[in-house]
Amino acid sequence: MQVQAKHILVDHEHEAQDLVKKLEAKEKTFEELAQSFSKCPSGKSGGDLGSFGKGQMVKPFEDATFELEVGSVSAPVKTQFGYHLIYRTA
Repeated sequence: MQVQAKHILVDHEHEAQDLVKKLEAKEKTFEELAQSFSKCPSGKSGGDLGSFGKGQMVKPFEDATFELEVGSVSAPVKTQFGYHLIYRTA
């Protein structure tokens, strides 16, 4: 099984929480926030990670992505890289 997702990577949980508030207030789209705030190179393309299967991402990120419903955004997910907001697109 493959999923498709976008993400925003930040250093601190409070930054991720601030981005959740911006999304909920519809201040900007997920992609715009990724371009402005993500410290991952994928931020330049709106956080797009393309499609991936099990075993291709770090475990906490993978688990959260596979549990999400298509079209929804995760709560902040902590990995060794920082805090992610994950948007499952397919």
